[in-house]
Amino acid sequence: MTHKQFFLQIFRKAKKKYSHSSKRLAGDSWSKPWQTLIATIYSAQSRDETTIPVMEKTFRSLPTLKSYASSPLSKIKSLTKKVNYYKTKSKNSKATAKIILSQFGGKVPDNIEALISLPGVGRKTANLILTEIHEKDGICVDTHVHRISNVLGLVKTKTPHETELALMKIAPKKYWSKINRIFVLWGKEVRGRDKKRLLKHLEKT
Repeated sequence: MTHKQFFLQIFRKAKKKYSHSSKRLAGDSWSKPWQTLIATIYSAQSRDETTIPVMEKTFRSLPTLKSYASSPLSKIKSLTKKVNYYKTKSKNSKATAKIILSQFGGKVPDNIEALISLPGVGRKTANLILTEIHEKDGICVDTHVHRISNVLGLVKTKTPHETELALMKIAPKKYWSKINRIFVLWGKEVRGRDKKRLLKHLEKT
């Protein structure tokens, strides 16, 4: 079996199990593109269950991109202090909001080069924005996607960027934007690096 065939076999099982899940992830269901971007910046190395309510409260207090960008940094920190690394994320997100207003006319960029130039935005966040907001092809690789892909032997990589490039070679493009959500939901339920446990979990209904 080729890597591509194995990926298809695995992904179809995972998709069947998780595609109907109503569980919300940090990058899901925000009403405005800039909110999706800012929430995703905060979600790095922080549990979605913590990030989502914190950002909901933050966006109620600062409901527009302009109000977020012009808010005192101390206020943003106060609103988001329950999130890991909130001091750095607050500084980066405020700077990003200001850049979007000043350089992109208030619109979230739709290409990866522009996105990764923003403070606090790496390839994971950039690809999520491309797929979720702009409906472009991209593979968002977080710790779950990186871990599962390597544990299963789909790829043999050391960094999330390497995993992204490797998955592009074996995953049909029509699945790229779906990989992150499916693998994240799977990874949240099955921790660790046990291949048999990961595969066995897919057989459970």
